[in-house]
Amino acid sequence: MSKKQEALALDIVKLVGGKSNIQDVYHCQTRLRFHLIDENKADQKAIEALDGVAKVILNAGVYQIVIGTHVKDVFEEVDKFIDHKQTQQVETKQKKGIAITIIDFVAGTFQPIIPALSGAGMVKAVLALLVVCKVITTDSQTYYLLNLFADGVFFFLPMLLAFTEAQKLKCNPILAVSVAAILMHPNWTALVSANEPIHFFGIIPFTLATYTSTVIPIILIVFVQSYVEKFLNRWIPKAVELVFVPMLTFLIMGTLALSLLGPIGSILGGYLADFFTFLSTNASWAPAVLIGGFLPLMVMFGLHNGVAPLGVMQMGTLGYDSIFGPGCVCSNIAQATAALVVAIRTKDKKIKQLATSGSITAYMGISEPALYGVNLPKKYPLIASMIGGGFGGLYAGLTHTHRFATGSSGLPAVLLYIGDDTMTFFYNILIALIISIIVTAIITWVLSYRYETTEEVKEDMMDVFAPIEGDVKALKEAKDEAFACGAMGDGVVIEPTNNRVVAPFDGEVVTLFPSKHAIGIVSDSGVEVLIHVGIDTVELQGAHFEAFISQGDHVKAGQTLLTFDKEAIEKEGYCLQTMVIVTNSKEFSSIHVEKEKAITGGEQLLRLER
Repeated sequence: MSKKQEALALDIVKLVGGKSNIQDVYHCQTRLRFHLIDENKADQKAIEALDGVAKVILNAGVYQIVIGTHVKDVFEEVDKFIDHKQTQQVETKQKKGIAITIIDFVAGTFQPIIPALSGAGMVKAVLALLVVCKVITTDSQTYYLLNLFADGVFFFLPMLLAFTEAQKLKCNPILAVSVAAILMHPNWTALVSANEPIHFFGIIPFTLATYTSTVIPIILIVFVQSYVEKFLNRWIPKAVELVFVPMLTFLIMGTLALSLLGPIGSILGGYLADFFTFLSTNASWAPAVLIGGFLPLMVMFGLHNGVAPLGVMQMGTLGYDSIFGPGCVCSNIAQATAALVVAIRTKDKKIKQLATSGSITAYMGISEPALYGVNLPKKYPLIASMIGGGFGGLYAGLTHTHRFATGSSGLPAVLLYIGDDTMTFFYNILIALIISIIVTAIITWVLSYRYETTEEVKEDMMDVFAPIEGDVKALKEAKDEAFACGAMGDGVVIEPTNNRVVAPFDGEVVTLFPSKHAIGIVSDSGVEVLIHVGIDTVELQGAHFEAFISQGDHVKAGQTLLTFDKEAIEKEGYCLQTMVIVTNSKEFSSIHVEKEKAITGGEQLLRLER
């Protein structure tokens, strides 16, 4: 692995509060997902300033760091710095609401199997394409075997879900898979096919039901198993638990699965199938419009994790997905188009580069880089993409367009719409995407004349004035390694000789920490500066600090931002080194220290050149 990813991983671990603050960490397609013991210890601004981090998102009880499509490489390096024994023992102190808990549970159960579902889905897409192009026939051995390659994942879906759900619920995943295997065993399938009543020990009736490709039964079964297993582990002596816990788990859960939980799950699955059928018949437009229009907002708040599995469930129940797939692909293509228009229209070189790369990945189905790097910050491309995605979704819904396999939600996904011995759904999804592209492009282009042409042409040279009086030192002399190593940006250290912090330029206060020890301010010309008073002074929780501004205020150079009781803070043993950091240092070709050693507040401190 490259040293760059290793350095980024180390910085991330430090800035989320260190390995002692990490309860758990995993990743999805674009994000590192942390469960932190104390989210207040994480430095969100510093993390977002790291080269390689697009955005930090806090929702559903998960601290999410958006990396991009190479997130797996970064995760492998992060994993090396984690104390895994500790993460297994620590329990989070934060309480989560019911809705957040459910979304977190659903996401933790379904997300790990997405790669397998996507791979199998694309195999089915290739298979359908080969049949349409008359390369193979449906009665050939090649067709039979390719279909077997793809269907294996869906056939044994309960076993995959058993494993991931058990990991989420902290019970034994191998035992969970073994219980799922009971439902999948050929002998049970033979009993169901025989259609003769079954009574366990002549007393307990077993309901005749097939559980292949199902979702809800195994979710119920493993949920109950997690409690059964914990109960057995608590009461069975350690000396014999290796034998008796698995044995009793199989006996108890096998009986409950085939007599009670499995049938209940089948009934609920039947209701779900009826709901999907009703929706497809009476309101086929609704899911595609809602997903196509509002998916970006769902992604921001983590709600898509609770909706996307409905598509998987519909696939397992009816053999196709019209709930999530069509709207999702329309939304992603709309976002890609909006970012591409921004890349063409913007005058900012960094935004142009970011928008270009973000649009390419969004066209391939990964929308987060475009969403968080371009569309959300600029706002107007986000609005345009939501409108375009909604219109594309409306067409897909009205034409009852659905996909026959789960997979990518980018341009390659159009192959998933070939099925049922017809190209109708394939043509319809292409039309839906064309609608999304045209509507989004027109709206984004029109709005760009208002927002892009009014962008101020940033000056090549910009000045930052001293926010505090004192002795100027090189950043490497900071007594906090997170600052000294330059991970948060270039800048200087000032040993203060007075107690007043002033604005280093005209700009907006974008961050005022509750502890008042640090202020983030952005100049009217785009310079982002963090003024951090003291080392570990966050622990004072605002004591000895007084702020004279609020977050969101526009301030003038030299205006007083805050004051602090220098003697009281030093008496409590804290170092008052004040770091002045240009957090968007990467945007400048050079950052020159204009005044060294003694400096007064308001004197020129730094000169920045683009």
